[in-house]
Amino acid sequence: MPPESAEIELSEHELRHIAGYAADCARRVLSLFEQSHPADTRPREAIDAADAFAGGGRRTAALRQRAWAAYKAAQEATEPAAVDAARAASHAAAAAYLHPKASAHQVKHLLGAAAHAARAEELSGEDERVAAGTLEWARQHAPAAVTEVLGRLPAAPPGGGRVGEFVRDLDAALRT
Repeated sequence: MPPESAEIELSEHELRHIAGYAADCARRVLSLFEQSHPADTRPREAIDAADAFAGGGRRTAALRQRAWAAYKAAQEATEPAAVDAARAASHAAAAAYLHPKASAHQVKHLLGAAAHAARAEELSGEDERVAAGTLEWARQHAPAAVTEVLGRLPAAPPGGGRVGEFVRDLDAALRT
């Protein structure tokens, strides 16, 4: 494993697959945000922007702005499940900006949409097995680019509360 400061190979093709995967993960819980905040389109726009990039669109300032807008929507949300659903959307759009650094922090960026989606499911009041199902779905649907890039990174870092736990669980599952 390269030192934390080392750069890793990270192609645009991989970023597109990672962003598409992150958008798919976030989309699974978008309704949890929209039920609480039906007039707020920022998380949906972030997911749509990630999809556009994944489909061949350019990585523009507008994509980054959509990620920040969804993050702001999470800060303004009133329901805990809606907060994490918006954070999942923010991570989806931000996935296009994964840094080519051998840093454990990048694992959180790579798997953040899936982890926040699982947390949103857990906070929605559903059976706790729903979150486990969301993580299992994320494991089964991860494209090769996700596991290949994870293989170039150190393991997910400690901390981060329940979302950090989900990141570490998914990271470990994808590395086996």
